[in-house]
Amino acid sequence: MPSNNEICLMEAVELAGRVREGELSPVEVVDAVLERMEALEPRLHAFCTPTPELAREEAKRVEEKIASDEEAGPLAGVPVGIKDLHAAKGIRMTMGSRAYEDFVPDEDDVAVERLKGAGAIVLGKTNVPEFGYSGASDNPIFESTTNPWDTNLTLGGSSAGSAAAVATGMGPIALGSDGGGSVRIPASFCGLFGMKASMGRVPLYPGCRDESRPGMSSWESLEHIGPLSRTVRDGALMLSVMAGPDDRDRHSLPEANFDWTQAPEGGVQGLRIAYSPDWGYAAVDPEVRRVVGEAVKVFEEASGAQWKRHTRASRTRTTTSWRTSPWTPTSWGCASWPRSSGTRCRRT
Repeated sequence: MPSNNEICLMEAVELAGRVREGELSPVEVVDAVLERMEALEPRLHAFCTPTPELAREEAKRVEEKIASDEEAGPLAGVPVGIKDLHAAKGIRMTMGSRAYEDFVPDEDDVAVERLKGAGAIVLGKTNVPEFGYSGASDNPIFESTTNPWDTNLTLGGSSAGSAAAVATGMGPIALGSDGGGSVRIPASFCGLFGMKASMGRVPLYPGCRDESRPGMSSWESLEHIGPLSRTVRDGALMLSVMAGPDDRDRHSLPEANFDWTQAPEGGVQGLRIAYSPDWGYAAVDPEVRRVVGEAVKVFEEASGAQWKRHTRASRTRTTTSWRTSPWTPTSWGCASWPRSSGTRCRRT
C-alpha cells in the first residue's frame, strides 16, 4: 500500500488506473489529499472554498461503482480543483468578488460536468483574482495564494489556486482558464504543464457565456479552458475528457481528429519550432532571458526538431487588441450590473 505522500504525488493517469483495478480506494486517495490540504492550506491559500465532505461522499460513490463492476470513468477517483470562475453545482462561486460572495450556482459548467462524469472528485473551488482580471491572486474576500516554491513570491494568475494545488500534490490536476496568460503564467511560475487550448475546444456554459452573471460574462471573446497538471500525460487526459462540441456554446469546436491521450507519445523529430526571446520589443528580465535561453538550447539538442529564432513581431497586432477588447463597458457587464450591489465597474 503506497503512503499518503506517494498517493499525493502520483500522476492522474496512474491514480485512475490503480483505482479502477481496485489497487487503491478512492476514499483513501481523497483522505490522503485532504490531509495534505489541512497541512498546507494555512500557508498557501490555494482553495477559497474547499469541500472535503462532498469529496468524501463522491469518493464513496466511485468506490461503490467499482465494487458493482460499473464503469468508473477515465478519471476514476482522481481529485481535482475547480477554478472559482467556473460553476460547480451546489458549491459557492464568488469569482473573487464581493458582488458574488454568497452566490451558489444551480448547474455545472460544461467542463466541470464532464470531469465529474469521468469519475473525477471535486475538492473545492480554487482561488482567483476578482473576476480573473489580474495576473496575480489578490481579491477582496480571501487571502492571496502564495507561491509554493517560495511563499514570499507571487505565483501569477489568474488560475493561481489551481496551480498552487497541483504543484503541492493537492490533486494531480486542476481546472484553469486563460485569456491573457491565466493558465500559462501560474504554470510557468510553479513548474507545471499548462495549456491554453484553442477557443471553443472546451465548451463554456454557463460560465462566461451567461449574461445573467455580469463580470463573469465579460470573458466570452477571450476565455480558453485549459488543464493544469504536473505532467503532459495528465493534461492530455484532462483534455480527452473536457474537449468536444456542445450546443450550449456557440463557439465550441468539432471533435478533434486525433486521440488526446496518444498526443504525448512519440517525439517532435523533423518538426519546425519558432522561438522568440522577447517578441522583438518586450522588456525581459536578464535572468529570465538567460534561463529560458539555456532551456531552449537543451530542447534544441534533445528534440530533433528544427528551431528558428525570431526577433521581429508586430507590437501593434499583439497588444492593441488585448488592451482594447476586454475593457469595453459591455464586456465589464456594467449594462446589466445589479444596481443594488453598490459596486462600481472598474478595471482591476
